[in-house]
Amino acid sequence: MKSLKGKVILVTGAGSGIGRTAARLFAAKGAQLILAGRRMEALIETLPNALHFTLDHSDEFAVAAFVSECPALDGMFLSAGQLVTGSVQDTPIRDFDTMIQANLRGPWLLCHHLGPRLKKGASVVLVGSNIALRAIPDSAAYSVSKAGVHMLTQVLALEWASRRIRCNAIAPGPVYTAMLEARLRQSSDPDGDLTKLAQVNPMQRLGREEEVANLAAHLLSNESAWTTGVVIPIDGGAAAVY
Repeated sequence: MKSLKGKVILVTGAGSGIGRTAARLFAAKGAQLILAGRRMEALIETLPNALHFTLDHSDEFAVAAFVSECPALDGMFLSAGQLVTGSVQDTPIRDFDTMIQANLRGPWLLCHHLGPRLKKGASVVLVGSNIALRAIPDSAAYSVSKAGVHMLTQVLALEWASRRIRCNAIAPGPVYTAMLEARLRQSSDPDGDLTKLAQVNPMQRLGREEEVANLAAHLLSNESAWTTGVVIPIDGGAAAVY
């Protein structure tokens, strides 16, 4: 079903992981894609026929320059982000700043500058995290930055409502991605760590990129036209029961 047919959608973080899978799904559903990320070759590999832009979304000058070239949008899926682990006490301030820049400042700048480029009735989906809904050990800076994304979502839903522009967030739990694979390769017990991650939700498994992408596609489509200002966990039930 071409539920995104004719819609012009920006995807950040489109060179890998959830962003790449989502971009390909949106294209299959009929959308015209604008892909942004740090590596041009990765963006081209995602969708050769899309519009491609290298972009550091935390750099305001870069974002402003991008906006001057970006067409009017029916939707945005802002999935770019980074993860640094550690407690409040143990996390260096530079790592905290990195998390705020990558996970909160970037989406803020894109919404600030691209807000006027959104068409009436557009939909924006931000990527938060289920560990911004509940605290867990050793993810302090990441969790705090993603909690900011959740509030940004609600603020934008209020501010954009008069233009019939919707803004929602999804809050994934652990998803099996290339980034997760890289983290496991650095572990002394990758199989054990993978098993532990799979046990943090009642369904006892990791999420899949396409499952997150499907939820994002629904929120970007007209099928969710009365849904705005919500943060939706997609984490196998972890946020509901743990």
